[in-house]
Amino acid sequence: MLTSNTRVSTKAEPPLPAVDDGLYAFFFDVDGTLAEIRSEPDAVTIPAAVRDNLQALSTACNGALALVSGRPIQQLDKLTEPLKLPMAGVHGAELRDGDGNLQCVTLPAEVAVPLQQMLDKGMASMPGTLLEGKGMAFALHYRQAMSFQQQVLELAQAAVAQFPQLTLQPGKCVVEIKPQGKDKGAAINTFMQTPPFAGRIPVFIGDDLTDEQGFLAVNAMNGISVKVGEGSGHAQYHLKQVADVHHWLEQLLLQTRVEKGINL
Repeated sequence: MLTSNTRVSTKAEPPLPAVDDGLYAFFFDVDGTLAEIRSEPDAVTIPAAVRDNLQALSTACNGALALVSGRPIQQLDKLTEPLKLPMAGVHGAELRDGDGNLQCVTLPAEVAVPLQQMLDKGMASMPGTLLEGKGMAFALHYRQAMSFQQQVLELAQAAVAQFPQLTLQPGKCVVEIKPQGKDKGAAINTFMQTPPFAGRIPVFIGDDLTDEQGFLAVNAMNGISVKVGEGSGHAQYHLKQVADVHHWLEQLLLQTRVEKGINL
């Protein structure tokens, strides 16, 4: 049995769980999982065929499918339109449940204003970096300015030291500053306590350090955790790249059509 402290190999490809028996709930990261990572966050897209497959899977599992991302929900809706899925945005600081109810964490003005000013000034001194504001969180990107990696980290550390209600979340060529207590594992746990997710076995696919807490949460519930890309972590299974996630999703739906005769 897996526990929250289990660290396992990610060599095996994930199984294809039964979709239509109400047994499983599905959670997907977006960047690096459903969509290829781009140099600019605004350049990211989810292919139309993948959006169609997400809709088909959501229908087959009676809505027990959610996106769990560092992006704000507003961005996720644009990436997945015309779908209207349950979502956890900004690592769970925003959460829209299966009934469409939205919960958001906000930063008080006495934190948000000086933090914005501090980050604006610091990032402006590092050409090629990008500061992405998310309302209650900030992403400090350095993908196009790798020489500033250490300086970006130090700026983020200084911000968190000044505002202890915030915490750091490192990722691929980015450092995020977000509210304490909000991560993808906590978001998945919240979903799993409410319909239509409650009582099911969670399946979570992600690619980054930001997804490790999600893997731990899923492992603790004896679910299926899948890492996309290089490196081992807390996930049980492994897919090499985004294209393999798309193929896994296609095979999952094909299995459902063949074995259960569902018209998806």
